[in-house]
Amino acid sequence: MLMKLSYGRYIELEKKKVLIVDDQNGIRVLLMEVFSSEGYNTFQASNGKLALEIVKNDAPDLVLLDMKIPGMDGLEILKHVKAIDRNIKVIMMTAYGELDMIKEATDLGALMHFTKPFDIDEMRIAVNMQLRGGNSTSRFAIGS
Repeated sequence: MLMKLSYGRYIELEKKKVLIVDDQNGIRVLLMEVFSSEGYNTFQASNGKLALEIVKNDAPDLVLLDMKIPGMDGLEILKHVKAIDRNIKVIMMTAYGELDMIKEATDLGALMHFTKPFDIDEMRIAVNMQLRGGNSTSRFAIGS
């Protein structure tokens, strides 16, 4: 991505990186498409082990993390992500309304959560706000 400076020169900005972690292939494909078209470098993982490898090797700026993943659940993945780098922003996704898990995710550092099925435009706006909108640390829930 190029940014034009006031005196006419261009500098290259590094693209922000988004990691999508969900065991459902359709959701990963949809979110990869949406965030690639928004200009982000996107990565995907179907399980916790792969997600943590990507976090260590590629240092994403933001992780979209499903709460329920076979093997290693979202809370466990979230703990590991934050142990690797506390500055990585995490947005949780859940098909369940378990308020205790959502509260624990927030306590562990998740910024917000989306309840499936979520509005893709609301998620796009939330991700753009977190990655382009500066230092917003407001925590809120979106979804049905």
